[in-house]
Amino acid sequence: MRAEDRNRILREDVPRAQTPRERRALEGLSEDVRSSPLRGAPLRLRNFRSDTSTYFASLSGPRHYMLRLRAIEELTAAHERELGARYGELMRLEPGSFARRWAEEAGQPRFEEVNALIARHNRWYPVEARLPMDPRRGDFALVNGRDYRLRPLDAAWVLERFPVGSPETAGRASPVSTTTTAPAP
Repeated sequence: MRAEDRNRILREDVPRAQTPRERRALEGLSEDVRSSPLRGAPLRLRNFRSDTSTYFASLSGPRHYMLRLRAIEELTAAHERELGARYGELMRLEPGSFARRWAEEAGQPRFEEVNALIARHNRWYPVEARLPMDPRRGDFALVNGRDYRLRPLDAAWVLERFPVGSPETAGRASPVSTTTTAPAP
């Protein structure tokens, strides 16, 4: 080992004189503390306790219900885009028989994958999100003022988004509203 390295290591914990730059920085810091409007005010401590369950949950990434909700939103948006394209195509090509053809198209089930995810969400979301119980309702607590249950996609959902009667209002529903809740019991 070189002598200068040995001396540097041995002097690591030894107090040394402050440089002019360090003195100016400390003076500025002490002035900031003196002029702070919070000086003398009690500290507001947060009620935060890290326990092992939240620590391990944070290490594993997004929770299952988060990933599932994202997949439901993406699949629903994809269905809505496909239906919008088909709706416009039918309107352009067959304006005379549009109502009959669109009612037939809307009645054909093609939502198996997203409906399976919705069923899984409705079954497991309260457990995975640790929803508390609402004693007045006798059910799980509302999430943002709404029931957590999502409504499966079906022909009625298609006709809500793309009605047969008024083409100018078709497709104006937002993708977020595609996951409307089931009626409250």
